[in-house]
Amino acid sequence: MTTSATAAIERPAWVARLGCHGIELGLRVMHAAVIAPTALFLAALSAMLLRHPDVPFYEIDRVAFLLLLVTVLARAVILRQRVLTIERATWPMFGLALLAITGVLEQPFDNETWCLLAAKFIVPYALFHLAILVFREERQLRRFELFAMIVLAYLCFTAIAFLVGAKQLIFPRFILDESLGYHADRARGPLLQAVANGVSLNMLGILALHATLRRRIRGIRAGVLLAALPMAILATMTRAVWLSFAASIGLFILRSNNRRLRYACIAIGVVAVLGSLAVLSFDDQRHIFRDRLQESGPLDFRQAVYTGCWQMFLEKPLTGWGVNQLPSELARHVSGYSEKELYPHNTYLELLVEHGIVGLALYLWLMWELLRLAWGPIPVGETQGFLNQQFHSLWPILLGVYWVNAALVVMNYQFVNGLLFTMAGMLAAQRRRFQRELRFESIPVRHISGLAPYAD
Repeated sequence: MTTSATAAIERPAWVARLGCHGIELGLRVMHAAVIAPTALFLAALSAMLLRHPDVPFYEIDRVAFLLLLVTVLARAVILRQRVLTIERATWPMFGLALLAITGVLEQPFDNETWCLLAAKFIVPYALFHLAILVFREERQLRRFELFAMIVLAYLCFTAIAFLVGAKQLIFPRFILDESLGYHADRARGPLLQAVANGVSLNMLGILALHATLRRRIRGIRAGVLLAALPMAILATMTRAVWLSFAASIGLFILRSNNRRLRYACIAIGVVAVLGSLAVLSFDDQRHIFRDRLQESGPLDFRQAVYTGCWQMFLEKPLTGWGVNQLPSELARHVSGYSEKELYPHNTYLELLVEHGIVGLALYLWLMWELLRLAWGPIPVGETQGFLNQQFHSLWPILLGVYWVNAALVVMNYQFVNGLLFTMAGMLAAQRRRFQRELRFESIPVRHISGLAPYAD
């Protein structure tokens, strides 16, 4: 038999073995993902943080999300769990998603429109329900807490590096690309928008305070992280971020009954003041801060845009204009600006214009249901865990930070939305665990006083 004939016989065997190894590797990866869904969930959130829609990197955030979705659903089927958990918040989520998808299907296909639809509705609402299936035990919640602290440290480091001019330390490099996103002159992080970066810092900072009080982080690490937070907030050069951060710290100082929390917030406030004075000691930074404080152009622009949005709402008050139709249409309703596309810089106003009164009503209903999660019961074994009574008391402040900044920017950011709705899903899962204990373990009456707000 010739050499070529022998090679022709052996080649299919090599191909078959290679295919078997590939299938085996794929099954091993799937098995690892099924037994460790928390790691996959956090990896998906990381992809949403580090991959901006304007950055062409193989749609890694979409791949991670789809892999998470398939894996968690497959795991639920294998473990005979309920795949779809219906919560009170599910109904307004379903209504908003249906309203948005129906509007998009009536338009010609546009990839940007579908990306916005996913970032605002599909992905965060899916993460809410996936979090109910994934974060069922304290060790999984602690992994999320560790992830949040790592992300906070990264965002603080990036913001401070931008503030002091150490741009060679900033990663990924697309953050410095002035052609991408907005606010290239500010510490905008991988979100490429200063307000979104500030919202993330503020929310994660509240989680850092929670971790410090629970002694999950302590000593030098806690001190450095909490001291870096106000400097990172300062570096965003955004008045809305400064005000929301100052308001949240002020609420902790004035309303908290926890003495350690008040002292920690006072220390953060002192660091913020001293840091501001140190930055203002440099002439170039002093001019930047003074210009930001005295700048009136954005206020005039917002007033003109809000007026145009109101006119558009009056034209279609019930049905709205549809997803991503606002920028081009708004430019025709606002005079004095030459841009071809204008943005409302207000989540609630955008909902009102794009989806009408029905859309805004559904969104307000959804936010109310998320707020109600703060009143949920705590199972007996979780009183000292991540979702303890202190977290429940912090939840309205976390929502408040999101709501205030949503009035100043459109929340089109997957990571910000995903972070908020993931924590909401954790609280919803905790409520289900409490109800399961009531049903199967006969918890004494003294433990069920918190159930009243959720009586169906």
